[in-house]
Amino acid sequence: MFRTPFLDLPPMAGAAGTVRLPGSKSISNRVLLLAGLADGTTRVHDLLASDDTRVMLDALRALGCGIAHDADGTLAVTGLGGRLSVHEARLFLGNAGTAMRPLAAALAVLATLQGGDFELSGVARMHERPIGDLVDALRPLGCTIEDLGTPGYPPLRLRGSAGGRLALERPIRVRGDVSSQFLTALLLALPLAAGERDLVVEVDGELISKPYVEITVNLLARFGIAVRREGWQRFTIPQGSRYRSPGDIHVEGDASSASYFVALGAIAATGGDAVRIEGVGSDSIQGDIRFVEAAQAMGADVRTGPGWLEVRRGRWPLAGITLDANHIPDAAMTLAAMALYAEGPTRIEGIASWRVKETDRIAAMAAELRRVGATVVEGADFIEVRAPQAWQPAEIRTYDDHRMAMCLSLAAFNPTVGARVPVRILEPHCVAKTFPDYFEALFGLARAEPAEVPVITIDGPTASGKGTLAAEVAAALGYALLDSGALYRATGIAALWDGVSPEDEPALAALAAGLDLRFGDGADAGRTWLRGRDITDELRLETSGLMASRVSVWPAVRAALHELQLSFRRAPGLVADGRDMGTVIFPDAPLKVFLTASAAQRAERRYKQLISKGISANIDDLRADLEARDLRDRSRSVSPLKPAEDALELDNSALSIEASVAQVLAWWQQRRPFGRTA
Repeated sequence: MFRTPFLDLPPMAGAAGTVRLPGSKSISNRVLLLAGLADGTTRVHDLLASDDTRVMLDALRALGCGIAHDADGTLAVTGLGGRLSVHEARLFLGNAGTAMRPLAAALAVLATLQGGDFELSGVARMHERPIGDLVDALRPLGCTIEDLGTPGYPPLRLRGSAGGRLALERPIRVRGDVSSQFLTALLLALPLAAGERDLVVEVDGELISKPYVEITVNLLARFGIAVRREGWQRFTIPQGSRYRSPGDIHVEGDASSASYFVALGAIAATGGDAVRIEGVGSDSIQGDIRFVEAAQAMGADVRTGPGWLEVRRGRWPLAGITLDANHIPDAAMTLAAMALYAEGPTRIEGIASWRVKETDRIAAMAAELRRVGATVVEGADFIEVRAPQAWQPAEIRTYDDHRMAMCLSLAAFNPTVGARVPVRILEPHCVAKTFPDYFEALFGLARAEPAEVPVITIDGPTASGKGTLAAEVAAALGYALLDSGALYRATGIAALWDGVSPEDEPALAALAAGLDLRFGDGADAGRTWLRGRDITDELRLETSGLMASRVSVWPAVRAALHELQLSFRRAPGLVADGRDMGTVIFPDAPLKVFLTASAAQRAERRYKQLISKGISANIDDLRADLEARDLRDRSRSVSPLKPAEDALELDNSALSIEASVAQVLAWWQQRRPFGRTA
């Protein structure tokens, strides 16, 4: 997951390949709560790993549920069997509505019947998301619920004494026109009190987001609760209902997350290419699968089957549509992004619920679409979008809302309509709420012209600190890292393994051309494997550096490694360090840095580094060696060490690594087209 303050997406021209979706957030948190309330142990397969499920799991642990991770990735939840084992807890639920609302209802019921004192809170935005209609449905039953902040909003305190009773003789009434989560919360909580009579819930007003309630009813049946439904206004929980674990349950892929890739295929899968989405398909129980119908109405070519979707561009440009999206409120956000590529206006109606989500999504979407050049009209429960006449490079605010980040990433595919502007996503880590690896998945499918992928080159002499600087800059920007020196060192190591002389240019070139080298990422970032063997530590040895200097003088070796180095240039960007990155390999890089430091300073740094590792060294010998390498590198007939004509020189002799990184990032900001906007 990208944890950078911002992520720059280059202009991307196409997409193809396969993506495996994470588990559905809506299903995951419902299943976790049901498993936590049920008798027995439930093995949950393919659970979404995200911020929302994390806070639900933390809450279940705090309430006394058993949580165990199996070696195969399955989660085993041992439930409470409807009986509280912990009667006092303070639960922090982040910005997870799928945790706050149902836990509030379940704990209000349990505290009233069995005694308890529970406080539920979240982040500041959660304290702005309404819960009053749920509280208003619970208080007449006899539940004691205190507002700890603004009435009608979290945080809440739920209290009760053992042996209490609930007033369940009459139907329980709840509004359905603000959020379907209030009805879902009651349906999940009331089976805990259904021992003596049927319990009836009646909905006031038009129920929105009906498909999410359908998910709830479907999952309740899996845990032994057969809810009877009369239309969408009356729900009956049978007398004697009791949660029982189904043993094993599988979470299907998230249909809301599928919408971004359906849109991606409709926009950018051309020439016979397709975007294949695995984990959700024609057999989905999620209402958001109906996003496919809306995408098809705009022109997407979609094929479906059990557990999969396959999408290609159909009509182009896409067709603007008018749609009442009450049934797919979350996925409908993606239609607003698709409207950037449509002929005519796209009007999305019936989305008043957007106003009370992670942010005011109507206002947020309107503001950010305008940044890229779209014409937008917004109302209380609708948004209308027209494609840009002139695209603008945009810095997109995400409002700590995962769907804003994922939807607006689609604006980077503007080359499909003849534009060529990058998009900056602020706070990209907000996608952790439902899809932590979203951007990695996107980059795995997206195609950008190499010239559009930004590159920062950092060249300099041996021991100037360019490797450390490059790694820190790459981490700060979320870019890939090319340590070109590692390629030459690995070639030298392979030569030592195979007994190839450093003077045998043809044999060395053959080794370089067939270099079986792999750089780690994620948890393995910073590690390197050659022919399947971890050479991370070996790469840093002085003997490896000396060998690299000797093999790199040969033109045939440099030519053999040239294509490999170019292959590192992929979205979202690259930081490349070496001796000829800016002069030979990436001469079109928009920022070239030439790092310098005196031989004396570099020798002192290398000396301290070796001594800290327990390796004996002589500072005078190190300096002599560095000066010899400098001379050899500057005197090469091919790619001699020198600054590119447009390189910015950075003498870091007296600078800390933090100061050096700050300088390079400041230069980079000056080269980017994103102006700060209000």
